[in-house]
Amino acid sequence: MSTEPQMKAVDIKGGKGGADALFINDATPKPQLIQGSSQALVKIKAFGLNRMDLLQREGHYPIPPQAPKTLGVEFSGVVESLGNGEEEGGFKVGHEVFGLAYGGAYAEYISVSTNMLLHKPKELSWEQAAGIPETWITSLQAFYVIGEFTAGKTILWHAGASSVSIAGIQLSIAQGASAVYITAGSSEKVKFCTQTLGATAGYNYHSQDWAKEVLAATDGKGVDIIIDFVGQNYFQQNLDAVAKDGRIVHLGSLSGTKLPAGVDIGAFVRKRIRFEGSSLRSRDEGYQRKLRDLFEEHALPGLRDGRLKVFIERVYPWEEVVEAQKLLEQNGTMGKVICTVATT
Repeated sequence: MSTEPQMKAVDIKGGKGGADALFINDATPKPQLIQGSSQALVKIKAFGLNRMDLLQREGHYPIPPQAPKTLGVEFSGVVESLGNGEEEGGFKVGHEVFGLAYGGAYAEYISVSTNMLLHKPKELSWEQAAGIPETWITSLQAFYVIGEFTAGKTILWHAGASSVSIAGIQLSIAQGASAVYITAGSSEKVKFCTQTLGATAGYNYHSQDWAKEVLAATDGKGVDIIIDFVGQNYFQQNLDAVAKDGRIVHLGSLSGTKLPAGVDIGAFVRKRIRFEGSSLRSRDEGYQRKLRDLFEEHALPGLRDGRLKVFIERVYPWEEVVEAQKLLEQNGTMGKVICTVATT
């Protein structure tokens, strides 16, 4: 029998499988800090669910080498100890924090670099704070860093009711976009994005030719930036709908990665388009710290005073993580799915 400190964490029967394979393993090794390191041990209060968690659970996600096998990259909690003792990077034992990790958030405790921690504002609940890091930092990275957004530009967010785009729509408006367009899979989601979030216009991709609609709305010019999670099915339409000198930021391939015959790439030269893929979890700690600082400057003040909002679809106790992931799999959410970790 192991004498190492143990904790509870969500595990996967057989190493991978469907949502029903998830269970709470009460014999998971508790993270141990290296003395003198810049790591913090955080007792988790809540964690956010992301689509990458579903892919990782099924064995289809490339996990960074430094990540533990436990799922989860965003969390909120309380600093329990620090690698160098009393203080590190402005954080002390007992501080309420939220942050981003390479993995391990579906647990009672997580070891994480203080470079990826933020102080939790009193205005935010544990659940709200846990739903921020991955989605909001991904949004900022996509349109601000990769897309080279500046005030006055137009932008199209695909998957408008996804958590990344919910953050991105709000951030685009707050940063001075002249128009913000979205696509979504239902009239309910389109209404949410336009009436609740404030997008200029939205298009139901099941019933509308969104590329033609975007061109009509922009007098044939197209949009300056497109944030895409879809891939294959939207590739040609993205080329049609983007403006000259536009940017297409590719974050995912929900429809597939192989392009059909007949795709016309002439627009790359004709419009001087830049197409760039990006990810967050695979980035090194230094890069992620810069994004954390960018978030702290451009998003956190608005989240504190209510100009920017964290939308939560549903909160589950982590004992119901199976149901939580099944809800995410249904693709009907309009906000984050969060699990809370009971204090033991």
